[in-house]
Amino acid sequence: MLKLTYTERSFYLECLTQSLETWVAKRAVFALRIGENLYVEPSTASFLLPVDLPGIEILKAEINQYKSEIITLCACDSQYMEVTLRGFWLSNGSRDAVGLFVTTISDAPVSPIEVFLHQLWQEAQAANSVVSEWYDS
Repeated sequence: MLKLTYTERSFYLECLTQSLETWVAKRAVFALRIGENLYVEPSTASFLLPVDLPGIEILKAEINQYKSEIITLCACDSQYMEVTLRGFWLSNGSRDAVGLFVTTISDAPVSPIEVFLHQLWQEAQAANSVVSEWYDS
């Protein structure tokens, strides 16, 4: 299962071993216990990966092999590829963009494509932090 946590300034991608149903059920119980509203609705989430990131071509091949409607890739421009996922948006119901997005690409507890996508995202984040450090110095 993939979980994207959206904050006011960024997002964070995690690869979890729990099933989607188990994780959402636990999140619902947590919200109930703390008295928080919880809205769950079908949705999509997108994020960008650099096209020159090693592994992008492998990701394309894996997605074509799965033939899944859960994940799609689309070229944005000469520098970035947009990854779009279908899943569920969880929030407290406010209209802001803070919340959680969860999805699963296959019935396996953790699919190889989820693990690989998470690794690519981490590599992209590491590359961005190196560039940021260079510009800040």
